[in-house]
Amino acid sequence: MIGSNASFTRRLLRWYEGSRRELPWRVPRGSKDFPDAYHVLLSETMLQQTQVATVIPYFHRFLERFPTLADLAAAQEQDVLRMWQGLGYYSRARNLSKAAQQIVAEHGGKVPSSLEALKGLPGIGRYTAGAIASLAFDQRAPILDGNVQRVLCRIDKIEADPRNRSTQELLWDRADQIVPRSQPGEFNSAMMELGAVVCTPRSPQCLICPVNACCEAFAAGLQDQIPIPKKAAPTPILRRHTYCISHDEHWLIEQRPATGRWASMWQFITIDPQAEAAPCISSLIKNPKPLGKVRHALTHRRYEFHVFRCAIERRSKAAENRAWVTLEGLNQFPLPRPHVLIAKMLQTSLPPESASRTRRQRRR
Repeated sequence: MIGSNASFTRRLLRWYEGSRRELPWRVPRGSKDFPDAYHVLLSETMLQQTQVATVIPYFHRFLERFPTLADLAAAQEQDVLRMWQGLGYYSRARNLSKAAQQIVAEHGGKVPSSLEALKGLPGIGRYTAGAIASLAFDQRAPILDGNVQRVLCRIDKIEADPRNRSTQELLWDRADQIVPRSQPGEFNSAMMELGAVVCTPRSPQCLICPVNACCEAFAAGLQDQIPIPKKAAPTPILRRHTYCISHDEHWLIEQRPATGRWASMWQFITIDPQAEAAPCISSLIKNPKPLGKVRHALTHRRYEFHVFRCAIERRSKAAENRAWVTLEGLNQFPLPRPHVLIAKMLQTSLPPESASRTRRQRRR
């Protein structure tokens, strides 16, 4: 257990003041201001399941398109998904959009500061609520993300599986106990920073850790065994056939269902080869030519897209959930990452004259 909370806090904050990373959602070093609550909401949503280096360019682009929470609340979901394209876990984007609308409708357009009000927003759970309350409003609130969880497990030499419910409750209690009344936001930021850059999952840098004197796992030489690693589970491979159907430099795309993976996003015509294709699609898939494969890994499964190209002589009016678009026009539609790659594959396969026309369209 942490011996003196005051000593632990003092060491941690001193280290954070001099060693923290300058990130776009943080205020400049030495500033007495707090981060913009909208920026904290956005960054914490993006950082769920995603590394900092990946998030930074998305954060900048998102704010360029939606500079205020009101701008985000007024945006169409398709536009929000388009700006999120490539970041993955798209339910985050949809919940963020709904949260912005609720904040405008129920909180006068200002992100609420209380934990209860924050947890009442779509997509905001116990951790994100605590992060916003402490970082943006300096409220004393615990947080427990993967980084903080790892730090606490090592500091307290918790050898139980942190994914167990009882261990989670223990960790939440510990996170609550150690948050100081003064500078709780800085403290929580420092805990996350420590886990991100020093107390890392593999090969933690214990010798330079500012709080190694308080770490029971380090004292016992168990820092590499704590927390207990998650057992790798087999990930099934799901195979899909994707058909790039063209006519007069236009390509047929379809919108995915409103629920499920990649909900409401757009894709080239894709079917499960084990399922019977719908008659309206079967009539279009004639003499397909193999174009290549695209592999895409998710947390619990892997996809393998077998891509084909086929042209038709005539095109009928697209159904409500389908559209004929140019390759340049695809930029207006949110596409899952595999279909972004398929579009690039398609571009490189075009004859030189078609590719040249597409580049001219892009320059316009």
